[in-house]
Order: sequence, then structure tokens, then C-alpha cells
Amino acid sequence: MADSGTRSFELVVLDMAGTTVRDDGVVERAFQRAHERTGVADRMSWDEALQYVRDTMGQSKIDVFTHLAGGDLVRAEEATAAFERAYSELIVEEGVEPIPGARELLEDLRDADIAVVLTTGFAPVTRDALIEGLGWADLIDAALSPIDVGRGRPAPDLVLGAALFAQVSGIAAVAVAGDTASDVASGLSAGAGLVVGVLSGAHDRATLEAAGAHHVIDDVSGLRALIGLPAVAPVATSGGV
Repeated sequence: MADSGTRSFELVVLDMAGTTVRDDGVVERAFQRAHERTGVADRMSWDEALQYVRDTMGQSKIDVFTHLAGGDLVRAEEATAAFERAYSELIVEEGVEPIPGARELLEDLRDADIAVVLTTGFAPVTRDALIEGLGWADLIDAALSPIDVGRGRPAPDLVLGAALFAQVSGIAAVAVAGDTASDVASGLSAGAGLVVGVLSGAHDRATLEAAGAHHVIDDVSGLRALIGLPAVAPVATSGGV
């Protein structure tokens, strides 16, 4: 397990759904709606398709649908568009909420002059709707989707693209955090100095550790100690014991 020590971090790259944005199964429900509307996974049982979706959480949605469609890119593109529409519908129906502590972390990173880039497998339209719904536009430096950099996770492109955008002095000055094995693989293949798995989303501790995460934490608030930010003071309470 790597130790961040006293290293100075210049950039934190954070995944969205399941890491900074509460998911509660929204991604899976959007996949199901897309399948119902397009029949993209008809070549396999729904249980098999859903397991593949779970296993590949964090990856580019077009890549996931291309597999489900048996390599049929036209069907995959139709299903991806249906997924983005379904996810937008669910945002309207159910609202969007941050993972507890995520906003506070973004605020403190901003105060510490550490750049923040959000990354996601979503298309820009969905990504930007989430950011707008959360009111985070002023708290981040950029947000990247696979289309912005070339390839989605587990390729290193999103992390490397974020590092180039932030003009860091070196990739060792980059910390990456995400809730999936694909997030971890992306950070490791990019050579990030710190790659952290979080347990607030899709994958469990065993999966994140097996992927090679330097640390596994309960949620993004635990990132503070790893990058040297001060802990959040406990909220004072009143009343008797």
C-alpha cells in the first residue's frame, strides 16, 4: 500500500457518480430503461447484462453498450443516447445529491489552491446537468468525459487529460479517487502519485484492493488525510447527556 507521506499534490481527479455524486442505483435504472427502449442487450439474459454493467461501472458508456450489442456500433450509439435521456429523466424525477462531505472537500481543495477535475463515463450533456444541479461549477477547474480526451476508463486518458489541463509539474503530483476498479486502473496506468478507491459507490473493498488502489476509504472525505488537508472540525451539539 502506497503512502502519500508529505508529498505536495497539485491536482485531485475525482469520479462523479458513486464518488462525489450519490448514485443509489440511478445508473443501473438508466441502463435498464435504455435496454427496454432499444433492446440493446437482447442477445443475453438481463441478469448477465446487468452483471456486466456492474462490473464495468466507471467505463465509457458507449464501450459498455458496444459489448452489450455484440459489437454493433449503430445499436450501441442508439442505446447510449437512450441511456443519457433516461439518466436525465431520473435526475428530474429523483433529484441529484452529493455524497456527504463532497462539497466541503471541493471547497477546501479550492481554498488550498489544489486544482480539481471531475471525470466521468457520461456524455458531456449529462455530466454538465449533474454539475449544474449540484451548483459545483465554481468549485471545480474542469470536468472531462471520454469524448474530451480520446478513451474512457480504464485507459489513462481522463487522468492524463486532467493533468495536462491543470499543467501540473509531474504526474506524481496528481491524486485520483473513484468508486470502481476502472477508476483505479485509470489512475494507476496514468502513473498518478496517489490512487484511492472509495466505498460509497459500485465496487467493494476487495474489488478495489485487487485493482491495486493505494488506499481504500469509506468516502471522499477520507481523502483529506491522504493529501494533507486538515480534518473537518466536528459540529458542536448542545443539550444534556
